[in-house]
Amino acid sequence: MFESLSTKLQNITSKMRGKARVTDDDIKEMMREIRMALLEADVNYSVVKEFVADMTEKCKGADVQGSFTPGQQIVKIVRESLVELLGTGEAKLVTDPSGFTVIILYGLQGAGKTTTAVKLAKLLKKDGKKPMVASVDVHRPAAARQLEVLAKGVGVDCYIDPECPDAVKIARDAVDRAKYLLCNYLIIDTAGRTVVDDEMMEELKQINNSVKPSEKLLVVDAMIGQEAVNVAQSFEDAIGMDGFIMTKLDGDARGGAALSIRKLTGKPIKYICVGEKVDAIETFYPQRMADRILGMGDVISLIERASVNVDEEEARKQLGRMMNNEYDLNDLYSQFEQMKKMGSLKDLVGMIPGAAGKVNEDDIDDAIIDHNMAIISSMTKKERKNPKILDASRRKRIAAGAGVSVSDVNKLMQQYETSAKLMKQMSKGGLKLPKGMGGMGGLKGLGGMGGGMGLGGLGGGGLGFGKPQGKKKPKKKKGRR
Repeated sequence: MFESLSTKLQNITSKMRGKARVTDDDIKEMMREIRMALLEADVNYSVVKEFVADMTEKCKGADVQGSFTPGQQIVKIVRESLVELLGTGEAKLVTDPSGFTVIILYGLQGAGKTTTAVKLAKLLKKDGKKPMVASVDVHRPAAARQLEVLAKGVGVDCYIDPECPDAVKIARDAVDRAKYLLCNYLIIDTAGRTVVDDEMMEELKQINNSVKPSEKLLVVDAMIGQEAVNVAQSFEDAIGMDGFIMTKLDGDARGGAALSIRKLTGKPIKYICVGEKVDAIETFYPQRMADRILGMGDVISLIERASVNVDEEEARKQLGRMMNNEYDLNDLYSQFEQMKKMGSLKDLVGMIPGAAGKVNEDDIDDAIIDHNMAIISSMTKKERKNPKILDASRRKRIAAGAGVSVSDVNKLMQQYETSAKLMKQMSKGGLKLPKGMGGMGGLKGLGGMGGGMGLGGLGGGGLGFGKPQGKKKPKKKKGRR
């Protein structure tokens, strides 16, 4: 998420942290580097200009507080300014006092409206609500069918009418159906276009006037950069909106849209989508995002994601085995499964305080989890239960079965041994956690992850996410001529 921008800002702020004395020249150089980093991330020029000017004034007039060094105080100002740019707090959904809330999703074709509608519905369902989704796209019947299939997959009611050519009528009928089913929320997926046009806006105006939505959210593709701001302004001028859902933030998005859009439109980002899976959606918290961009981690989001994706019963069983010093390769395999549910490794690493700057993101490869799971799957039940019996001949057989090199098997075993030692320390109560994290052990959802959210099992002696070598070709034997 914002990998390039995050790396640059982390490098800039790290140079300031240790400074016992900060001069005007230091501030000037830092602001120059921040300006360049933001512009390269495709942040709007006027936003960058105002942001840097405001931050420069704050830095020059800063008073060193408490135990902060001057350098740390400057970094604190950068963080606070970034939070202010992204939004000062969580922007919650507006709900109708009647108990029935209509949400309309707008956006250009390809922004991900249809999948986002289902993601939002699933998120509301997890929160104890009863949502329904509906498609009023009369131009692309396949989009309505896609919504129906996705909604069925997550157990959410869906309303479509492929035979009706009137989007406004479908919207009204969807409201009636949702009320009949006693739903709390109706999420309407509207038709998208490749470009903003008058016909599109007129249709949306009629739907708005007909169903009177409590929330009008624009789904924005973070990959399109500054163009997202132009799209947002077009929708705001034509029909108005209440906020944004940013999609595709798990890709190579440079961050320009997220950092510009609130400042220029005055509307908040309410949710972000960080993957293709139906549960890859999060409430947007400006403070957490600023911390992730600056490499300070986001432990709270990491815990929340774990609590949602980790099976509580399995976590309890793993915790029991861990405390009894019975941690084996079956547990490691289970951790890999849990991690796959939690999202990409790059995203998870960004949530760990201090990890982002120490791990080369080019070396992080999600395929390593699949390779490691394949290696464990190639073992017998006896070998998984008792890894100590894995001698050279067994490892060679396992490598052949998994289609990897013996070196990859050895790396996995080193990672397992590191995790096993960590589990042993935890079972004895001798594991020293970083300052301020001593109370994390009892948090729901973390018990079964082991190895520090399962990450200990990925790296020999730390966060090793190195790409698998694969099966090596045998060397040709030299023969007599």
